[in-house]
Amino acid sequence: MQVTATAEATPRLRQARAALALSFLLQGTTFALLVTCIPEIQKRYGLSDSLLPVFLAAVPILAGAGSIASETLVKRTTARGVLRVVQPAICLTLGLTGLGDRLWQLAIALGLFGLLVGALDASMNMLGVGLQHRYGRSIMIGFHAAFSLGGIAGAAIAGLGAHYDAGLPTIFGWAALVLAPAALVVGRRFAGPAELGDAVREAAELAARRIPWRPLLPLCAAMAFAYIADASVSNYSVKYLTDGLGSREDLAKLSYLGYMVAMLLGRTVGDRAVQRFGAVPVVRTGASLAGAGFLIAATAPGTWVGILGFTLLGFGICAIIPQVFAAGGRLLPHASDAAVARLNLFNYVGFLIGSPLVGTLAELSSYRWAFGAPMLLILGIIPLARHFAPGTGQKDERTGARGTARVGS
Repeated sequence: MQVTATAEATPRLRQARAALALSFLLQGTTFALLVTCIPEIQKRYGLSDSLLPVFLAAVPILAGAGSIASETLVKRTTARGVLRVVQPAICLTLGLTGLGDRLWQLAIALGLFGLLVGALDASMNMLGVGLQHRYGRSIMIGFHAAFSLGGIAGAAIAGLGAHYDAGLPTIFGWAALVLAPAALVVGRRFAGPAELGDAVREAAELAARRIPWRPLLPLCAAMAFAYIADASVSNYSVKYLTDGLGSREDLAKLSYLGYMVAMLLGRTVGDRAVQRFGAVPVVRTGASLAGAGFLIAATAPGTWVGILGFTLLGFGICAIIPQVFAAGGRLLPHASDAAVARLNLFNYVGFLIGSPLVGTLAELSSYRWAFGAPMLLILGIIPLARHFAPGTGQKDERTGARGTARVGS
């Protein structure tokens, strides 16, 4: 998104920015609790390994539908209004997921979760785009860092719950009782029309511009590969450690925790690395580290080496996704928001492919072999890295995500 200095950062704007960051943090916590408890969900509902990829693939499909539906709702109300309703609802849906014990109940709970997370994704990022426009500078990376911090908290809570054998009803139930009221309180401070003016409408109009697909295709592929890797870790790292390496459930949660800690730490230095070395070397190095992380995890002799592999993977992948958005904005500076909107579609493509891909391969062979597929795809970003280079006459600038991005980026 092209940003311009359009408004002074008033106390009300700063409050709105802090509230949205907390919203990202709450969603990071909710998402981490769900994905790190997949083994417990399987046991509670009797969900077989062959059916697990089907259930996991349904979530991003419904998220896409929820995202499309939210655009209509936002036009009739506001992004703030949608987010105020959707975020507490998704927290309550997490609690609902821990209460049932039949597959049809799980299907309903995950279906609601998918629809709501799509609407949440869209409305949160609409507000983020609007705030960035009003601030006149890139602030989106801070929101994604807040999501990573929430992911760390969620994985830690899940790990403690597993350590003390708390059970899903207790873990998810208490989380819902805390997160839903917190979402209601935070929602009172979201930015509205008075603070954003026409920023959200202008961003939507820019995103609707007709732009060519062809120049963006290499970046679209990089985005999909990165999110296939991310989906593999989110959905299967804990299960791999418990089922494949015989880890205790509480220790297995550290795989996702280490991944999210590495993502957060990597994002604190990623901008400076791009400033110093350029986007292309950073992306190539990140893809190489991510590939090495998959290799270490897949060949790990035990729990701690597996955790190390997933942590290294987090360091590798953390800078790739923001640089995809930045490269898209540089490639089409006259329609950077439209470019970012196109690229953002491929995070859902990655999640839609990643979950069933690893699950199906694991069912046919083992998780060790299954992780080979996302490893090869993430290494496929290395030859695509040249497309991240700034165009002629453009500086390789410090940047975060330009525009909207999936909440788990």
